Amino acid sequence: MAIGQWALGGETRVARIGYGAMKLTGWPRGERPDRETALRVLRRAVELGVNHIDTSHYYARDGVAANELIHEALHPYPADLVIVTKVGALVEGSDLDLPAERKTGLTPDNLRRGVEANLRTLGVDRLDAVNLRLGDLDRAGVALAEPLEALLKLREEGLIRHLGVSNVTFEEFEQARALAPVACVQNLYNVARRDDDALVDACARAGVAYVPFFPVGGSQPLTAARLDAVAARHGATAPQVALAWLLARSPNILLIPGTGSLAHLEENVAAGDLELTEQDLAELADLG
Repeated sequence: MAIGQWALGGETRVARIGYGAMKLTGWPRGERPDRETALRVLRRAVELGVNHIDTSHYYARDGVAANELIHEALHPYPADLVIVTKVGALVEGSDLDLPAERKTGLTPDNLRRGVEANLRTLGVDRLDAVNLRLGDLDRAGVALAEPLEALLKLREEGLIRHLGVSNVTFEEFEQARALAPVACVQNLYNVARRDDDALVDACARAGVAYVPFFPVGGSQPLTAARLDAVAARHGATAPQVALAWLLARSPNILLIPGTGSLAHLEENVAAGDLELTEQDLAELADLG
């Protein structure tokens, strides 16, 4: 499969299989690799041609932080490496001393703090891309204008190159595009969870990258007899088929599967060589 690249924001070229750094820290819960393995995974990802790494300053637990691992493993960064981070949800850390009503990452002050934290821990002067992450809970009172305007101001200051949005509805995506240049959308989407079908297509028409999180199911790995059957025909694994399906779904889809295992990293990248047939795609068409 010639998976090629995507021009993020119309100008920053990234390979369509990237890497998500969250699992290196065990955040928010779960196991993580030892430090040396984490560093080896990051270095091996780049050796395999990955030039798109997804992270955030709040991917940190028990003194292990994704950004610091990335810095130690890869700095000074390769010229073509694109590090994408996110702000908006101040889950832990410097927001803990704030009053309850101010514990949100969506205020202008806290967005600046989040951007500055990412700049500092990654050791860069400008962030390649920043996703504005909206919350997972009731968003009845959430407005996009103020946080996006705050990030636009930081972009004008030269601290951010591209802007994206995460965990948004179709309507919020359209609102965001009316307010700012949106280079990417990061939402939940996979072969079994296709609520965003219309949004994937809208992003493709607009030249916007769509970056699915939980591409193979997250904490609940995808399982289905048809997925296993397709995998068996190709001598592949079910997660590899799930990744290959996303690559075949639309050319604007960029993958950021996360892992703390060198073997799984190799498998994830190898999914780019998996050519699904029309029969495979037909069998998986209504899996969701």
